[in-house]
Amino acid sequence: MAASLLARKVSDLCLGKPALRSLSVSATVGDALTTLKRSRDNYISFWNCNHGHFSEVDKVDAVAALDDCRCVGKVCVADIIGFLCKEENLSNPGIALQAPVSVLIPKTGDFVRHLESNASFVEAMDLILEGVQNIVIPMEIGGKNSRKKLLQNNLSKSTFHNGRQYCWLTQEDMVRYLVNSISLFSSAAVNPINSLDIINVQDIPAVHYDDPASSALPLLAKCLEMQTSVAIIDGDGKLIGEISPYTLNSCDEDVAAAIATLSAGELMTYIDFGGPREDLIQLVKERLQERKLVKALELMEDDSGNSSVSSSCSSSSDDEFGVGRSVVKSVGYSARSVKRSEAIVCHPWSSLVAVMIQALAHRMNYVWVVEEDQTLFGIVTFAGMMKIFRETIEDHDLGKALKKSPT
Repeated sequence: MAASLLARKVSDLCLGKPALRSLSVSATVGDALTTLKRSRDNYISFWNCNHGHFSEVDKVDAVAALDDCRCVGKVCVADIIGFLCKEENLSNPGIALQAPVSVLIPKTGDFVRHLESNASFVEAMDLILEGVQNIVIPMEIGGKNSRKKLLQNNLSKSTFHNGRQYCWLTQEDMVRYLVNSISLFSSAAVNPINSLDIINVQDIPAVHYDDPASSALPLLAKCLEMQTSVAIIDGDGKLIGEISPYTLNSCDEDVAAAIATLSAGELMTYIDFGGPREDLIQLVKERLQERKLVKALELMEDDSGNSSVSSSCSSSSDDEFGVGRSVVKSVGYSARSVKRSEAIVCHPWSSLVAVMIQALAHRMNYVWVVEEDQTLFGIVTFAGMMKIFRETIEDHDLGKALKKSPT
């Protein structure tokens, strides 16, 4: 079993993936926001080197200087919205956008790791289980000389580092490969998830419907790192929706004002696809006036004058990760019939393979686990699923070793 997985190189899982677009150490939060708005990328990678323009004289030295260029994080619109939600930044969003983009990168944790293209699938899986959330893989574009020449001709481009281009290897890529190899794991895959110890029931990111939306900010920051969302529950503990960082990625920066002034339930409606209702926009403006947040109010009014980006959130068919918001749907609904704005759920007795397929169908890194009456029970993630497959590989190899060992 392990032999077939070890033979699979991570580069095989990256075929056809787009090259990472990047920001350098000299970029500002405003630069990141502008880049994200102009591109179709959900995330922009952040590197510990400068990708500015070079003169002809400096190009050779620049190639050498970029040899140690490393990706140290990634930035999305939801990161920027969370940053603007801070009280001091709401008071003057213009100044906040001039801050270095490094303020958006977590200072602790091992969230990004580089792997060579010839690394094995199992090596990548082990990194995820160690807590690494993002893996960067180099893309092959020819020999060393051709890469150097290509870089020298494209130093101003934002996708070249160390004379190469790179891509993300996502947890979705890895779980999709495991599903394609499900025959190797049939005994584990058919088991219900509540028998596999992979449902997180202790540390569930959740807030009450009537809680201030701002109370979800610390949870949203954690969800961005863990690639999950914040559950919204009612007084009986039933799941009624979610606030997803990936929905926020499709919103404008003025959503920060809504987070600062609305309840969690109101925010769900505000960021629903199609844009916020006019009455909610007016409510946000009134509350900003009450708090004398003049600059934040100006930000909303500036954006409302631009019909193409008028405080709305829109979905994209090529999102790297799925998005979710409100109506709960269970296992058995097809990807065609379930809108991307719906919170996706399963039950404790759902089989592992069913949950995996469900998550992949909706391009989610997680599925909420609910009881029959929709009471929130927990959450299961791609990392938890991969844990079972890794243990199955180890058990299989141990059994083979015992059979071969002398008695």
